Parts: sequence; structure tokens; C-alpha cells
Amino acid sequence: MLAALWAAGGRALTPSDVQRELGTALARTTVTTILARLHEKGSVSRTRSGRGYAYLPVQDSPGLAARRMRTELDKSAADDRGTVLARFVSELKPEDEQLLRDLLGQAGEDGLSGGAGTAQDGGA
Repeated sequence: MLAALWAAGGRALTPSDVQRELGTALARTTVTTILARLHEKGSVSRTRSGRGYAYLPVQDSPGLAARRMRTELDKSAADDRGTVLARFVSELKPEDEQLLRDLLGQAGEDGLSGGAGTAQDGGA
């Protein structure tokens, strides 16, 4: 669903539009239900369109991934955060670990540490 919304390039889509973009056999009611659930979770916004709604993604794909990662981290107990982050880093590919180090260094230099968000993470 989100892929269809992202592909629309900022144009709000109705459930029928999304159904057509996906090119699947999903019923319009199923598409409507999934979009409503994405709205409840804060992943999409909606505006009135006739008797129904048209939907827009709240964030791009990288921003949504960053938000999901932050949500999972926030679910962990305060004393487990270090363990969660350590395991996350230990499972990164070497090039991703280096990228993370570079981004952390850049954030420190720019005064962005502490969760201010950057353009690279979609502000999440």
C-alpha cells in the first residue's frame, strides 16, 4: 500500500486509486481497511474525497524505517537499551557500521546529537 502511495509523487490516492496502482485482486474494501489501519498508526494522513478519503504517506520510505526502528527501541526497558543497540550494531554489515559511525560523527560535529533528526533519517 505504501509503495503505491510513495509512487504517486505527493498526489493523494483514494482506495480505488491504490487498488488500481497495485494491480492486485485485493478487494477495494480490503484496501480501504488497510489504509484506515495505516492512518490509525500514523503512517498516512487522509483528507476527504467525495464520500470517502484520499491518503498520503506521512514519511518517505527511509523516514518510516527510521521511525519503526525508534519505536522498537522505545519498547525496550531503559536498562536494555544498551543491549538492544549493541546487538543491532553487531548485526550490521561492515559498510553499514561504517556509515553509522560516519553519521554519528557528523551529527556530533553539527550539534545534532540527542534525537534532533536529520534529513537523512526523514526527521524521525
